[in-house]
Formats: sequence, structure tokens, C-alpha cells
Amino acid sequence: MLGAVARAIDIANEQIGRGAAWLALIMVLLQFTVVLMRYVFGIGSIFMQEGVIYLHGALFLVGAGYTLLHGGHVRVDIFYRDARPRRKALIDLLGTVLFLLPVCVVIGWASLPYVAQSWVNLEGSRETSGIPAVFVLKSFILLFVVLIALQGVSLLLHSILILAGAEAPEPEPEPESKKSEPV
Repeated sequence: MLGAVARAIDIANEQIGRGAAWLALIMVLLQFTVVLMRYVFGIGSIFMQEGVIYLHGALFLVGAGYTLLHGGHVRVDIFYRDARPRRKALIDLLGTVLFLLPVCVVIGWASLPYVAQSWVNLEGSRETSGIPAVFVLKSFILLFVVLIALQGVSLLLHSILILAGAEAPEPEPEPESKKSEPV
């Protein structure tokens, strides 16, 4: 049961992360268009410039759960790097309970009134021709909290299962220096 819940969270964050990856391509194309319009045609667009900012924020906030799923966040490697799988599971369990989930609660608690007020006012850009949906951008903060907390729960469940011997740890990735080159 715990494994099924953890796998469901993993699958959800995997799919969301893969979808969010497209935001990077859209962001690059939009930024290219902004630069082309500005320096080739002499036309500026605050709406498009803000669009790059929205896409950048959305990419990082929505992709955070995916990044945690794949171990891409910064960690203190002095304890973790050379540890055996059971010790890694214990470190992940303690880190999730003592740091990750409490920080998610604090961020969620602190940002909820901030986001709610933005929705009440239907906050828009300070620029006349900007995007009239700052409230949507601010909502990504809450989505970040939900996605990273869910992935934290998944990490916690996987750690419990590994420590209980009910799940095999993920195989260690092979170091770049030991990988053989194709012939």
C-alpha cells in the first residue's frame, strides 16, 4: 500500500515535470522573439517580456517536485555520497521529516495570505501593457509547496520501505569516469 502511494506520487511528478520541461523551450523561443523584435525591428513588448518571467517562474516552481524525484536538489554530500543504501534511506527519512516537510509547511503558511490577497484583488502587472494575471504567477508558489511536499511524502515512504526491507534501493548511477565509451 505504501509503495503504491509513493509510486503514484512519483508518476504524477514525473508527468508534471516532463510537461513543465516544455516551458523551457517556449521560454527560449519567446525570449528569442523578444530580442529579435527589439533589436532587429525596434519593437518592444512588455507583455512578452513578462511572459518570459512567468514561464521562468512556472518552470522552476512546477518542476521542483520532478527535480526532487530525480535527486537533483542540493544536498550535503559529506554524509550521503559514500553511505550504503540503508543509511541513505535513513538520511532521506530524517531530512524529509526534520527539514523538507516543515519548510513546506512554513512556505505554504506564509504564502497563503499573499496569494489569497492577490486573487482577491485580481492583481495584474504594474505596467499598462503587462500581463494582467500576477495572481496566477503567485499561485505557482502554492503549487510548488504541494508538489514538493507530495514528493517529500513519496521519499519518506520509499525510505521507510527500504529500511523495513520491503523495497530494494535504487541502483547507484555509474560514475562518468567508469562508463565505457561505445565502440
